[in-house]
Amino acid sequence: MNEIRLKNFRCFREEQRVRLAPLTLLVGENSTGKTSFMAMIRILSDMAYRSIEPDFKEDPYDLGSFDEIAHHRGGKGGWADTFEAGVNAKPSHGGRGARRFQFTFGRSGTTPVLMRRSISYGKTWAEESFVDVETNAALEVGTSNGTWTVRSPTHLIPRFSSNGDILRNLSLYLDLLVWTNTDQTGEVEFVPTEGETSPSRLDFMRLRILTERPNQGRRPFASAPVRSKPRRTYDPSRPTPDPEGDYVPMYLADMYSRNKQAWRDLKERLEDFGKTSGLFDEISIKRLGNRDSEPFQVQIRKCGGDLKDPQRNLIDVGYGVSQVLPVITELLREDAPGMFLLQQPEVHLHPMAQAALGSLFCQVAGPDRQLVIETHSDHLINRVRMDFRDGESDLSPDDVSILYFEREDLDVKIHSLRIDEEGNVLGAPDSYGSFFMQETARSL
Repeated sequence: MNEIRLKNFRCFREEQRVRLAPLTLLVGENSTGKTSFMAMIRILSDMAYRSIEPDFKEDPYDLGSFDEIAHHRGGKGGWADTFEAGVNAKPSHGGRGARRFQFTFGRSGTTPVLMRRSISYGKTWAEESFVDVETNAALEVGTSNGTWTVRSPTHLIPRFSSNGDILRNLSLYLDLLVWTNTDQTGEVEFVPTEGETSPSRLDFMRLRILTERPNQGRRPFASAPVRSKPRRTYDPSRPTPDPEGDYVPMYLADMYSRNKQAWRDLKERLEDFGKTSGLFDEISIKRLGNRDSEPFQVQIRKCGGDLKDPQRNLIDVGYGVSQVLPVITELLREDAPGMFLLQQPEVHLHPMAQAALGSLFCQVAGPDRQLVIETHSDHLINRVRMDFRDGESDLSPDDVSILYFEREDLDVKIHSLRIDEEGNVLGAPDSYGSFFMQETARSL
């Protein structure tokens, strides 16, 4: 994803067009829409990449009903009738460029429902609209040579609905346009542009480009702002990912038992971060029996020079380790997803560990790994900036985007900021960092 668009969504009334990069940092005061922004990223990823019906209440984001999602205009203005969201999504490997997806949602009782969706690439586009959830789709497709209006055929293929997939529907519609006549398909109308008389083979080739599936993979990993509490003893169970990280001890124990080499590799990466951050030097799994099905403990060791602290239970070494462990485990595992949506990963961490997270994010982010991070930590942001300045990161300045959420009365504006090779923040409004500067001046 390289661009997100929002309009009339929660606190964003005017259209917001913001740049996403391999490493995107969300900053701003509380209650300025950062978490809502991340929730919409996951919804757009599901709809554009995986054809998953949007769920506005899935953990860790519960956006509520339509009245809680659509922008409230204040006073007698009431709620917006619709809200919109869009994304530019990369195609599958070897594809021809980014597709632009756009979605418009309306109301059905208290529930948001899809009213219109479109996909475009250059001057080639397709748009589906729905009168209501039970109504067949109407599709318009177009190139620079003209447009078609197609009604959902009932004789040859099942009814189309808003729960379907625009790429699948478009592909089926194109097959009908090319291989069947209008008597079988229902209403099909072609309107040529000036100087054209009929569609060409090139038109259908251009439309076929739209049907290429964007890059897929695991769904984005979305973390909750507060992770699970550590336990002294764990009972083995199937390690199913969850936003709070309850599954992480089971995942580590399962790897320890079933794949020793993978465990050693992950253990080394975890311990590298532990040493850099000052949190721990060693992590291990202690079985409380001879079988994998018996309880186990996660143990941590801190070293000081040649001296070694005894191994201690995860619950006895401070809350910070247990809070950051789910985040760094997901980031460092070999089969990590292509996108992370992390809420306040610095929770309960000392400033040195917060800064170490900034360096880790710079190391992990890249063309195939996109990180979107909501943070209130100046230590984390400043480490990212300094790693650029000092040449500690392989990322370029274009690979980092800082999104500053600024409140303006009942609305919020998102400023897309960049950094240069010296780590300076470019394009920031006067309010960016003003509190920190005021506090520093007062302290001096």
